[in-house]
Amino acid sequence: MIDTTRALLEPLLDTLERIVWVQRQLFPPLAARLAAQLAPSAEAVAVPLRALEAADWPDDLRFMRDRLADVARQTVELITEFVEAAKTPEDPIGLFRALRRFARVQETLYPLTPVFGSVSRWFLDAEHRTNDDLVQRLRAGALRADEVRLGVLHADNERGTRGGFSVYVPESWDGASAMPLVVALHGGSGHGRDFLWSWVRDARSRGALVLSPTSRQRTWSMMGEDVDAEPLHQMVASVAGRYPVDRTRILLTGMSDGATYALLAGLRDGSPFTHLAPACGVLHPMLFVSGDLARASGRPIYLIHGALDWMFPVGTAQLARQALETAGSRLVYREIEDLSHTYPRDENPRILDWLCG
Repeated sequence: MIDTTRALLEPLLDTLERIVWVQRQLFPPLAARLAAQLAPSAEAVAVPLRALEAADWPDDLRFMRDRLADVARQTVELITEFVEAAKTPEDPIGLFRALRRFARVQETLYPLTPVFGSVSRWFLDAEHRTNDDLVQRLRAGALRADEVRLGVLHADNERGTRGGFSVYVPESWDGASAMPLVVALHGGSGHGRDFLWSWVRDARSRGALVLSPTSRQRTWSMMGEDVDAEPLHQMVASVAGRYPVDRTRILLTGMSDGATYALLAGLRDGSPFTHLAPACGVLHPMLFVSGDLARASGRPIYLIHGALDWMFPVGTAQLARQALETAGSRLVYREIEDLSHTYPRDENPRILDWLCG
């Protein structure tokens, strides 16, 4: 049982790390090259998976085997789907659909963090993976028997529904200290339950709360009536009512449409957000019409865009930079040479350092 588990975990976690890399590097013209580097991992996971499934496990431990096997099967399916989609890179929807499975893989694996130290360390950023004390505190928090709810939580946020939210509460929280809050908005047609996993690893490493809402419609309210602003404020208030939030460090961030809406909603009067960090979005024209752009004066904004962005060419970000600097924003501008239209998870530690600095 121990041998078969170890034989699967090592290639599985290595493969998940490779998927993180593929997700970050995704640029449709390079899909075939990425698929070629990912494809061998399917067999590397499938072989020890078959051994795990064949092993005789005690009844009271079968839940671990079943969950590990489920993660491994989902991972192999993700790779197979991505490799197939890479054959037609001119239609990138299949590539994004395959990688969207990755959130479910992580969600399935996460409950095993208190059981396997290697899994717990995988859910930390590179800087914190050798921190034994942190790993122990995270395990102790996950196994608490009191009524304090920690870890990954969901509020009316099943996939297939709209308007709910998911939350990550660090298991290492001491029960008293106020924590920074990251509010992370998914892109168009996305879901908060999935986008949460873009932030769990870094928030878990650094002790930050994450709130990942789901837009009420297919995307955020950027045309016509804004049906998302008030629910978003209520979600922030709900989380802050249950956990102590550092009111000087409430970040609104997002990807693509989520980035565009983060700037639109974050610069409105009455916004609870102290910092904004949009990635791969645009500066909405309504900010000029409404005069809300003036509220960027003195506001800390961390603007991220990729030089390879095929949906919103980098020139749109350069224009946003000029407008925000003219408005007096305390702007950090990150134009990333190898970034396409995908979320740069490797930027999260820098964002959190900037937020908490």
